[in-house]
Amino acid sequence: MNLDQFIEMLSAKGILLSPQQIQQYETYYSTLVEWNEKMNLTAITDKHEVYLKHFYDSISAAFYFDFRQPIHICDVGAGAGFPSLPIKIAFPELQVTIVDSLNKRIGFLEHLSNQLGLKNVQFIHDRAETFGQKKEHRETYDVVTARAVARLSVLSELCLPLVKVGGTFVAMKGASAKEELEAGKKAIAVLGGKLEQSYSFTLPQEESERNILIIKKEKSTPKKYPRKPGTPNKTPIE
Repeated sequence: MNLDQFIEMLSAKGILLSPQQIQQYETYYSTLVEWNEKMNLTAITDKHEVYLKHFYDSISAAFYFDFRQPIHICDVGAGAGFPSLPIKIAFPELQVTIVDSLNKRIGFLEHLSNQLGLKNVQFIHDRAETFGQKKEHRETYDVVTARAVARLSVLSELCLPLVKVGGTFVAMKGASAKEELEAGKKAIAVLGGKLEQSYSFTLPQEESERNILIIKKEKSTPKKYPRKPGTPNKTPIE
């Protein structure tokens, strides 16, 4: 996907980019590739692929959920900033908090944010399990996003405790979404969530399956969740 196709395909979805926003994506790409030589941020470095599989793929969540509202998003395990930073560039009014367990990645994100001139973003070095138990973050976010971090039963335990009651967990998944949803039903219910909608589509050009799961937080998460670091992965709620 070249830059013109990226602009056109977003425009077809009602997302119109200004010259400044286009420049921000270009700066994002060059900064990502430059830092990727020093540390492992992504296996994808070809420009066409980054625009398709990182930028467009991240923003695809906005085709199914309204990010035009003034909301506070928490992105769990965002790595090199996906999906929240490509979404933030497209919708500058958003407030974004990224939590990631690797301090080097946080360093990259802080540098990137300065290069892009982003406002209302913060980057926190922490494990999602301990972050979700902190009073100042627990059940405070309007929306929590995650892309390709862990299977849904595990991911729900990392993300739903951060969503305020009435808020939304947006999980971005590949082709295994149906099986993951089946296995994750119990976790979603136990943690106070309910699947509101699931959307399936194919990533253009590559034709690979993508799924966006919209999970509503209906009631408060029991205090014991998330459990200690590593536990959700070892013994998921299934």
